[in-house]
Amino acid sequence: MEETKIIDGKSIAREMKEKLKTEIEVLKKEGISPKLVAVQVGENEASAVYTKAQKKNCENLGIDYELAVIDKGLSQNEIIEHIQKLNQDNSITGIILQLPLPEGISAVEVQSSIAVEKDVEGVNPANLGWITYGKPKLIPCTAAAVMELIETTGIDLYGKEAVMVGHSDIVGKPVALLLLNKFVTTSVCHIGTGERGNLPEYVGKAEILIVAVGKANLVKGEWIREGAIVIDVGINRVEGKLVGDVEFEEAKKKASWITPVPGGVGPVTTAMLLKNTVTAAKAQYHR
Repeated sequence: MEETKIIDGKSIAREMKEKLKTEIEVLKKEGISPKLVAVQVGENEASAVYTKAQKKNCENLGIDYELAVIDKGLSQNEIIEHIQKLNQDNSITGIILQLPLPEGISAVEVQSSIAVEKDVEGVNPANLGWITYGKPKLIPCTAAAVMELIETTGIDLYGKEAVMVGHSDIVGKPVALLLLNKFVTTSVCHIGTGERGNLPEYVGKAEILIVAVGKANLVKGEWIREGAIVIDVGINRVEGKLVGDVEFEEAKKKASWITPVPGGVGPVTTAMLLKNTVTAAKAQYHR
């Protein structure tokens, strides 16, 4: 077998951002100015790391960025009212909700209140629904990143066998649907698969394997099919080091392509948020 190729997410993200920067310059000449507003409920140190990175990324590309911090004492309905005001502001083209939210506030309900056309995280039920119809508009960023990483390998997806380990609403399920829309034969594994002991069998069939569970080294390298493409979405801290859901060193011996952790899916997910912000701005100005 040929040597395994490492899929360099940082390099792919860098190229995406360069293209977006050029695209934004053209849009601004047409009078289209993308603006992203991040909504944060109360002060949160963990969230501050993400919002600083968002601000820096947006500024580097020429996207206007605003952090709207609202009182954590507000009720769910009051938070939704605040978002609805942002929905009605035509200068704002993208809205993102920072998590976690205070106890008792439903993230699903609040995210669902973001206008479909401004939902740059792709988590509004309508945007998720468009994926089912094979006409995706704004795709959840991590799911979009997974597809981008697979496509950079140059593989012809038609008729391939894929296994998605993990069935979350914003990664596993949309990835499975996006693969189905490309005529990939797709299996989805979850806790039930694991409890029956069938996970190694499914993993062993996968020409394309995506793992998004959040459990360090869940998928053993020896299970991997020879020549498989492996996309590891998991990010876990073990003994001070970041590791994925797949046993990287062992999997690398069998895979044809594999994403590292860190430096694989993460950077491309960030770039996808920026891409969605540009896509949303164009759709709103051109309607």
